[in-house]
Amino acid sequence: MDELVVVGQFGQSIDARIATASGHSHYINGAAGLAHLHRLRALVDAVVVGIGTALADDPQLTVRRVAGPHPARVVIDPNGRLPAGARALAADCVRRLVIAGAQTNAELPAGVEVVRLAAASDGHIAPVEILRALAGRGLRRILIEGGTDTVSRFLAAGCLDRLHVLVAPIILGAGRASVSLPPVARIEDALKAPMRAHVIGEEILLDCDLAAQRVPLGTL
Repeated sequence: MDELVVVGQFGQSIDARIATASGHSHYINGAAGLAHLHRLRALVDAVVVGIGTALADDPQLTVRRVAGPHPARVVIDPNGRLPAGARALAADCVRRLVIAGAQTNAELPAGVEVVRLAAASDGHIAPVEILRALAGRGLRRILIEGGTDTVSRFLAAGCLDRLHVLVAPIILGAGRASVSLPPVARIEDALKAPMRAHVIGEEILLDCDLAAQRVPLGTL
């Protein structure tokens, strides 16, 4: 065991959309679903988002809707696109980390920890290398919060122990899908995700157990 616990989460409509066709997404989930997200944040060492979410939503990534400590905030930014004024980088006595490409030079606020990792040929940094780097810095309970591309990459790479899917009681009919994975030819080749369903307010939480399929990271 490598002692890591990695949870991915996203909120979606009944028809598995995270945003409308125009890109509007605030907020698909209601108050109870958002409180669950903040509860997750309060239980982990670090919350991770990709650069797309950081630029589009400028999230604070703090705990506000429930009582609990703020996690370290981590932004995956291989190409140095994150502005220094991003709210995730605000100085508030909480650790802030940016996962940057090995050759990236970005001007970030004082106190931000820059973790430089080599990117693959597609420009992305491998999820397993991100987890190794975070675990090596003492961050072992990790929430992969968004966006869909980032959660999908961690899921496809076998880097999640659990996946929390919050289904809101709405149907969008079109828009961005909640997950994007490589296609499979046959049903039996699909990713197996044993799950439990919980009612949270007017929403359904699908708690999917992926621990048996998570890749081992070795001794950290």
